Amino acid sequence: MRLILHTAGYWLMLTVRDAVPSAHALLKAEFATLRLRVLKIGARIRETADRVRIAFAAACPGAILFRHLAIVLRPAPA
Repeated sequence: MRLILHTAGYWLMLTVRDAVPSAHALLKAEFATLRLRVLKIGARIRETADRVRIAFAAACPGAILFRHLAIVLRPAPA
């Protein structure tokens, strides 16, 4: 089971790294750097019936990158 979870985490990080725009500094970042800059964020989450809203702090430098990743990685409409 641990191998399956580690494989899923590795696949997730590869997918996130592939979705980073080509002009961004995190394009060739290591997984630890991606984890600190993209996954470990402080934000307020508001969930409604049809969407999830994420409110970043006004001084959040990664908000634009996070918005881009959310748009690129969202599931296709069924």
